[in-house]
Amino acid sequence: MTDLLAHLPSLTKTACSAATRAAVFIMERRGQHGAVMTKDSNGLAASVFTEVDQEAQRMVVEALMPSCDNLGLGLLAEETPDDGSRLKAPAFWCIDPLDGTLPFIEGREGFAVSIALISQNGTPLIGVAVDPVGEVLYYAYAGGGAWRWPQSQAEPQPFLQEESNKHLTFFTDRSFTKHPDYEAVVEALRPVARELGYEGVDAGYRGGGVLHAIWLLERGPGCYFKFPKSEPGGGSIWDFAATACIYRELAVPVRAMDGSILPLNHPETTYMHHCGISYATNERIADAVTQLYHDFASR
Repeated sequence: MTDLLAHLPSLTKTACSAATRAAVFIMERRGQHGAVMTKDSNGLAASVFTEVDQEAQRMVVEALMPSCDNLGLGLLAEETPDDGSRLKAPAFWCIDPLDGTLPFIEGREGFAVSIALISQNGTPLIGVAVDPVGEVLYYAYAGGGAWRWPQSQAEPQPFLQEESNKHLTFFTDRSFTKHPDYEAVVEALRPVARELGYEGVDAGYRGGGVLHAIWLLERGPGCYFKFPKSEPGGGSIWDFAATACIYRELAVPVRAMDGSILPLNHPETTYMHHCGISYATNERIADAVTQLYHDFASR
């Protein structure tokens, strides 16, 4: 692992280049995505894909494959079956070539390209995300800090978290806005917001999980979470791996819903339903979200 850590800066550059190239391709195909297909998955957002998803993944895998061969890295990508290499290699690339396919199909913002490098024990080592509409590259690697690089600027800048809003922002997924507990969760957040000194709660669905996590950092204070559930689903490793690294480098909380470490390489599944996910812009909000979850779980 020590040898791998020495390669993180160069591997980050490779991932940034691959993600940026895929983002340009995605924008070129916006409005021309071809047939919308479905796969055997849990939830609409996780089941739909297009030819653009597949081609973007091919481009990213092609760019990353030399590092897999040279360093013995595994590979996990959304549009291909899990080959188990993530459980054998010292680390594995984790790719979501087009997170937020639904917003992409609908012609809205909210989609992203996401690439991460995760150690076999589930520690995020590299996180790269590109917002194609906003034309911003975000990246981080273990010990290297977190960076934000708008296309309009010549050089990347340190990613500075923003918490200037007076309301508590609550991002959620489209499916949860239709859940029977959605309104109750929002109502339960209102006294939490007041206790923490905020004026209210701004809740709703905006896009995919990658940009929900990124936007929280830019539009905080706030939280983005998904409760655990019994059936498979709740997003997959590739939905959260890159942003978990960015949050880690910023020392901002990202956890399982019970407050434990977010497991990013479960041996039995790539889904996250068994633990849920919790992003928050500060520890006070993170602790309040964990308590809210325990309150709902004990009903």
